Amino acid sequence: MKNLFSLLSVILIGSFSIMGAFAQEGQDKADGPKFEFKAENNRIDLGTMHIDAIEEVNLEIEFENKGNKPLILSTVRACCGTQVRSYTEEPVNPGDIGVIEVFFRVAPRPHNINRSVLVMSNDSAGRKLLRIGGRVEEK
Repeated sequence: MKNLFSLLSVILIGSFSIMGAFAQEGQDKADGPKFEFKAENNRIDLGTMHIDAIEEVNLEIEFENKGNKPLILSTVRACCGTQVRSYTEEPVNPGDIGVIEVFFRVAPRPHNINRSVLVMSNDSAGRKLLRIGGRVEEK
């Protein structure tokens, strides 16, 4: 009886492992567009800026459609005085890259820079957030 229980346990565990692998494979091949920022971990690190050398920050943020259908951005918003100058408005085909251009000024005082850009699209995840960080210090 103990051997039968052990055998059934092994079969059940193996079945769940196989089902999990198929579920993961299905998720990897999801049908539709898939928005992905080119920035690692959805973060841009501006590093350290010195007060006496502060300039306006202009960024071109690239993103890619990793899905299998055209990606369409519906809204791009930024916080904290960050302006969205432009973004790719036409559909981004699978494998293609689009760009979001943002701009902001940095206050000439020691502080941490913490900005964000929120993108809404037809990706099944709905929205993606990119964080922009850095530090302003005295020289």
